[in-house]
Amino acid sequence: MNFERLQERLGYRFGDRAILLQSMTHTSYGHEFLHDKPIAMRDNERLEFLGDAILDVVVSDLLLESFPNANEGQLSKMRAAVVNEKTLADVARGIALNECVRLGKGETQTGGQNKPSILSSTFEALIAAIYLDGGFNAVYPVVRHLFGPLFTVERDLIAFYDHKTQLQEIVQARWKVTPTYHLLNAKGPDHAKTFEVEVRMNGRSLAVATGNSKKEAEQNAARAAIDSATGSVL
Repeated sequence: MNFERLQERLGYRFGDRAILLQSMTHTSYGHEFLHDKPIAMRDNERLEFLGDAILDVVVSDLLLESFPNANEGQLSKMRAAVVNEKTLADVARGIALNECVRLGKGETQTGGQNKPSILSSTFEALIAAIYLDGGFNAVYPVVRHLFGPLFTVERDLIAFYDHKTQLQEIVQARWKVTPTYHLLNAKGPDHAKTFEVEVRMNGRSLAVATGNSKKEAEQNAARAAIDSATGSVL
């Protein structure tokens, strides 16, 4: 486990390596190997809870700074679109967190180190560990460093807009109905499934898209409906 590389990518060095190690410890590992430890020290679940709250605060501040003309509703939707499983998992891969997470035998065998759910929750735990180790002044620049590119590559609000919500608002405003999402297919092994989803309006297909989870496939389908020729006639 390359904790040195992880700390270099974070731009932060831990004073307490124990809290770093705990943040990398999935429940499956704790259940198999650390059952003699107190529950609070066995895995990273409690840290994940704290990290989720910290990310909400810091990302909210970054959004306020990046989009000074956005209203509360837009900011809430952007935050939800940024602080989600897919984005957190992508950021986690970018710092090679998948090389450091400690998993039980079963999760290791099924490719748990690449599961978005595990990567995102472990990343949240890591953020909490930085906060506990160095305080808010330590964790803020780390989150800014990791999430800053999301706010500078494309400053258009739509870049961070929740596509399902956007499509729903368009359809409801024009047709007074709600779009529905239908799972067409799910294929591949459990640890690397691909989901195919179709979004419909009044039974009519608007778009079909795939994703690594149902939620991601639904978001992709909504975006495709908005962007495509079919979506443009909504």
